[in-house]
Amino acid sequence: MSIFKTSKSLFGNNIEPACTYCQFGASSSDEQMLLCSKKGVVSPYYYCNKFVYCPTKRIPKRQPKLPTFSKEDFSL
Repeated sequence: MSIFKTSKSLFGNNIEPACTYCQFGASSSDEQMLLCSKKGVVSPYYYCNKFVYCPTKRIPKRQPKLPTFSKEDFSL
């Protein structure tokens, strides 16, 4: 089984590998870099052969606000 292929996952099957979503990546005091237990300090978009997807690190995009309608919008 390839590390980059996943079965039906929470956020779809086409997830780009990135240290932000990796099991071994941890946030650092500098919010622009990550601490990897395998490679050290890395960019959030970097990934290596040790990449293991962790769905709990994924932050979903916010849903857009629904527009508000008035009664006049539905009258002819």
